Amino acid sequence: MNIIEGQMRLNGNEKVAIINGRFNHIITDRLVEGAQDSFKRHGGNDENLDLILVPGAFEIPFALQKALESGKYDAICCVGAVIRGSTPHFDYISAEATKGIASATMNHSIPVSNGVLTTNTIEQAIERAGSKAGNKGAEAMTTIIEMLDLYAQMDK
Repeated sequence: MNIIEGQMRLNGNEKVAIINGRFNHIITDRLVEGAQDSFKRHGGNDENLDLILVPGAFEIPFALQKALESGKYDAICCVGAVIRGSTPHFDYISAEATKGIASATMNHSIPVSNGVLTTNTIEQAIERAGSKAGNKGAEAMTTIIEMLDLYAQMDK
Protein backbone atom coordinates (compact mmCIF):
# COMPACT_ATOMS: atom_id res chain seq x y z
CA MET A 1 0.00 0.00 0.00
CA ASN A 2 1.27 3.47 -0.89
CA ILE A 3 0.77 5.97 1.90
CA ILE A 4 0.57 9.63 1.00
CA GLU A 5 1.09 11.82 4.04
CA GLY A 6 2.13 15.43 4.49
CA GLN A 7 5.33 16.34 6.30
CA MET A 8 6.00 19.31 8.55
CA ARG A 9 8.19 21.30 6.19
CA LEU A 10 8.17 24.49 4.19
CA ASN A 11 10.64 25.44 1.47
CA GLY A 12 10.58 29.13 2.39
CA ASN A 13 8.78 30.26 -0.77
CA GLU A 14 5.21 29.65 0.37
CA LYS A 15 3.01 32.74 0.60
CA VAL A 16 0.72 32.36 3.62
CA ALA A 17 -1.87 34.60 5.25
CA ILE A 18 -3.15 34.63 8.79
CA ILE A 19 -6.66 36.08 9.09
CA ASN A 20 -7.30 37.24 12.64
CA GLY A 21 -10.55 38.38 14.20
CA ARG A 22 -9.39 41.15 16.56
CA PHE A 23 -12.31 40.85 19.01
CA ASN A 24 -10.97 39.33 22.25
CA HIS A 25 -7.55 40.58 21.17
CA ILE A 26 -5.92 39.54 24.45
CA ILE A 27 -6.52 35.97 23.27
CA THR A 28 -6.24 36.40 19.50
CA ASP A 29 -2.91 38.24 19.68
CA ARG A 30 -1.45 35.10 21.33
CA LEU A 31 -2.98 32.90 18.61
CA VAL A 32 -1.31 35.04 15.93
CA GLU A 33 2.01 34.83 17.77
CA GLY A 34 1.72 31.04 17.91
CA ALA A 35 0.88 30.81 14.21
CA GLN A 36 3.76 33.09 13.22
CA ASP A 37 6.21 31.18 15.42
CA SER A 38 5.12 27.86 13.92
CA PHE A 39 5.48 29.24 10.39
CA LYS A 40 9.03 30.44 11.05
CA ARG A 41 10.08 27.30 12.97
CA HIS A 42 9.10 25.10 10.04
CA GLY A 43 11.09 27.03 7.47
CA GLY A 44 8.72 29.81 6.46
CA ASN A 45 10.06 33.18 5.38
CA ASP A 46 8.51 35.96 7.49
CA GLU A 47 8.44 38.21 4.40
CA ASN A 48 5.97 35.73 2.85
CA LEU A 49 3.57 35.90 5.80
CA ASP A 50 0.69 38.41 5.75
CA LEU A 51 -1.56 39.25 8.68
CA ILE A 52 -5.09 40.26 7.69
CA LEU A 53 -7.03 41.84 10.56
CA VAL A 54 -10.82 41.86 10.72
CA PRO A 55 -13.08 43.12 13.52
CA GLY A 56 -14.22 39.71 14.79
CA ALA A 57 -14.83 36.05 14.04
CA PHE A 58 -17.99 36.76 12.03
CA GLU A 59 -15.95 38.74 9.47
CA ILE A 60 -13.27 36.07 9.00
CA PRO A 61 -15.16 34.17 6.23
CA PHE A 62 -15.61 37.35 4.18
CA ALA A 63 -11.89 38.18 4.34
CA LEU A 64 -11.08 34.53 3.67
CA GLN A 65 -13.22 34.51 0.53
CA LYS A 66 -11.50 37.67 -0.71
CA ALA A 67 -8.03 36.28 0.06
CA LEU A 68 -8.84 33.01 -1.71
CA GLU A 69 -10.13 34.86 -4.78
CA SER A 70 -6.99 37.02 -4.91
CA GLY A 71 -4.81 34.03 -5.81
CA LYS A 72 -1.97 35.57 -3.77
CA TYR A 73 -1.70 32.82 -1.16
CA ASP A 74 -0.61 29.19 -1.03
CA ALA A 75 -2.43 28.66 2.28
CA ILE A 76 -4.50 30.60 4.81
CA CYS A 77 -4.66 30.21 8.58
CA CYS A 78 -7.78 31.61 10.30
CA VAL A 79 -7.69 32.48 14.00
CA GLY A 80 -10.10 34.18 16.35
CA ALA A 81 -11.92 33.73 19.64
CA VAL A 82 -15.62 33.55 20.43
CA ILE A 83 -16.26 33.32 24.16
CA ARG A 84 -19.71 32.45 25.49
CA GLY A 85 -21.58 35.23 27.24
CA SER A 86 -25.01 35.40 28.79
CA THR A 87 -26.91 35.70 25.49
CA PRO A 88 -27.31 33.38 22.46
CA HIS A 89 -25.03 35.64 20.42
CA PHE A 90 -22.17 33.15 20.98
CA ASP A 91 -24.11 30.36 19.27
CA TYR A 92 -24.85 32.42 16.18
CA ILE A 93 -21.37 33.88 15.74
CA SER A 94 -19.48 30.64 16.34
CA ALA A 95 -21.76 28.68 13.99
CA GLU A 96 -21.62 31.27 11.21
CA ALA A 97 -17.85 31.69 11.45
CA THR A 98 -17.34 27.93 11.22
CA LYS A 99 -19.83 27.47 8.37
CA GLY A 100 -18.44 30.49 6.52
CA ILE A 101 -14.85 29.24 6.70
CA ALA A 102 -15.88 25.79 5.49
CA SER A 103 -18.04 27.21 2.70
CA ALA A 104 -15.35 29.56 1.39
CA THR A 105 -12.78 26.78 1.45
CA MET A 106 -14.77 24.28 -0.60
CA ASN A 107 -14.41 26.13 -3.91
CA HIS A 108 -10.65 26.62 -3.74
CA SER A 109 -7.79 24.16 -3.82
CA ILE A 110 -5.46 25.62 -1.22
CA PRO A 111 -5.16 24.61 2.44
CA VAL A 112 -7.18 26.61 4.94
CA SER A 113 -7.21 25.96 8.67
CA ASN A 114 -9.80 26.94 11.25
CA GLY A 115 -8.12 28.06 14.47
CA VAL A 116 -11.12 30.02 15.74
CA LEU A 117 -11.63 29.21 19.40
CA THR A 118 -15.18 28.71 20.65
CA THR A 119 -14.99 28.48 24.43
CA ASN A 120 -17.41 28.67 27.33
CA THR A 121 -15.12 30.81 29.50
CA ILE A 122 -12.24 33.24 29.25
CA GLU A 123 -10.17 30.74 31.25
CA GLN A 124 -10.68 28.09 28.54
CA ALA A 125 -9.62 30.60 25.90
CA ILE A 126 -6.47 31.49 27.84
CA GLU A 127 -5.63 27.79 28.18
CA ARG A 128 -5.85 27.39 24.39
CA ALA A 129 -3.91 30.56 23.56
CA GLY A 130 -0.55 29.45 24.87
CA SER A 131 -0.95 28.08 28.38
CA LYS A 132 -1.70 24.53 29.53
CA ALA A 133 -3.76 23.45 26.49
CA GLY A 134 -1.12 24.64 24.00
CA ASN A 135 -1.57 27.32 21.37
CA LYS A 136 -4.34 26.63 18.88
CA GLY A 137 -2.92 29.31 16.54
CA ALA A 138 0.30 27.29 16.29
CA GLU A 139 -1.74 24.13 15.71
CA ALA A 140 -3.76 25.81 12.96
CA MET A 141 -0.53 26.85 11.24
CA THR A 142 1.03 23.38 11.51
CA THR A 143 -2.14 22.00 9.91
CA ILE A 144 -1.67 24.09 6.78
CA ILE A 145 2.07 23.35 6.69
CA GLU A 146 1.32 19.63 6.63
CA MET A 147 -1.46 20.11 4.09
CA LEU A 148 0.78 22.18 1.78
CA ASP A 149 3.24 19.29 1.67
CA LEU A 150 0.44 16.77 1.18
CA TYR A 151 -1.04 18.77 -1.72
CA ALA A 152 2.40 18.93 -3.35
CA GLN A 153 2.76 15.14 -3.07
CA MET A 154 -0.71 14.57 -4.49
CA ASP A 155 0.07 16.77 -7.51
CA LYS A 156 3.04 14.58 -8.49
